[in-house]
Amino acid sequence: MAPRARGRRPPPPPLLLLLLWVTGQAAPVAGLGLDAELQVERRSVPDECPRTVRSGDFVRYHYVGTFPDGQKFDSSYDRDSTFNVFVGKGQLIAGMDQALVGMCVNERRFVKIPPKLAYGSEGVSGVIPPDSVLHFDVLLMDIWNSDDQVQVHTYFKPPSCPRTIQVSDFVRYHYNGTFLDGTLFDSSYSRNRTFDTYIGQGYVIAGMDEGLLGVCIGEKRRIVVPPHLGYGEEGRGNIPGSAVLVFDIHVIDFHNPSDSISITSHYKPPDCSVLSKKGDYLKYHYNASLLDGTLLDSTWNLGKTYNIVLGSGQVVLGMDMGLREMCVGEKRTVIIPPHLGYGEAGVDGEVPGSAVLVFDIELLELVAGLPEGYMFIWNGEVSPNLFEEIDKDGNGEVLLEEFSEYIHAQVASGKGKLAPGFDAEMIVKNMFTNQDRNGDGKVTAEEFKLKDQEAKHDEL
Repeated sequence: MAPRARGRRPPPPPLLLLLLWVTGQAAPVAGLGLDAELQVERRSVPDECPRTVRSGDFVRYHYVGTFPDGQKFDSSYDRDSTFNVFVGKGQLIAGMDQALVGMCVNERRFVKIPPKLAYGSEGVSGVIPPDSVLHFDVLLMDIWNSDDQVQVHTYFKPPSCPRTIQVSDFVRYHYNGTFLDGTLFDSSYSRNRTFDTYIGQGYVIAGMDEGLLGVCIGEKRRIVVPPHLGYGEEGRGNIPGSAVLVFDIHVIDFHNPSDSISITSHYKPPDCSVLSKKGDYLKYHYNASLLDGTLLDSTWNLGKTYNIVLGSGQVVLGMDMGLREMCVGEKRTVIIPPHLGYGEAGVDGEVPGSAVLVFDIELLELVAGLPEGYMFIWNGEVSPNLFEEIDKDGNGEVLLEEFSEYIHAQVASGKGKLAPGFDAEMIVKNMFTNQDRNGDGKVTAEEFKLKDQEAKHDEL
């Protein structure tokens, strides 16, 4: 999708002028009344015909022009391009102007035009002899009017629609793009990925910008875009100039860059006084899905909980926010916009880029964390002879093994507590390294300090 092309339509090739009214006179439009002169045979008419050609419409059609003996004098198929023209404005020979009125897209007509409604007694030098009867086999491909606007037909709308697309929203949707005759020119399904764009900011053609407004997540609609709100007279790529475009779209999700997370609590136990906070160790179950209901992941299916330390960067920011102030046993749904989830990149093979995520969560366990900045705390008074207690052999030096054994003994007895959710051995090793000021692999009484004695260290 791109802003529609603008510019003047180039003049038709010389052979196409064979269909033009060479005298410059305005051709009258007489409809389809079959008189003794103009003959129209409807050889193929589609089952559905929501609209027919009227005077003032712009049409695109293929044709083969022959003389009564079958000799071909012109064909749009040979140029691999439709003939594009306004009907009833004197741009065609009179017989063709009359013969096109009332046609449906995909209708095929066989037209016999007498000389007085074609090129008369003059003919076209070297191409059409004077007083020639002309036969045209015509197939109508497209029709629109300069007064046309975007047409929208919704053929599926979900029962629940709490929010619809507005200007500046970012939308992910699938589409099939066809011409009025049903020819497919593009499809997001064939690429196996949605088309993602902002709405109302000129990133897509004007007709699509308009047609996507007011759509619900999960809604399916058909958007018909006239060329002046599409790719205009010049077209683009495999889209010919002046083509009406038909998009069958399915909105997968949308969000706004200003969105935050959305939290809906479905159940809280009677006692919900202890709430989760930064530093707490949580165990929870979740189902993760897209807004259209597509399941991405489930801890229930895996048979094990997901375990994190809140506020430690172990989950996306939106999930970290959604797990705050939650009590054990509570069930909630958290909706996370992509800028608080996995962003534009997503997760290859798992989460699409720019996807809104829905998490249904049940908190099963909460272990209170330590005060911010601490990885170990004492549950009571600290011994005034702490270094001596750690230095069991009394040699004035504490090795990592001695230090680790002592700290683990304090935790086991309930006198101390390590930050939950982290590797205990790694915490102890970091504590020892912080005390080993000179890096010689041992801690002396001069090096050993508690946190309140030296604020930059968190370990004791």
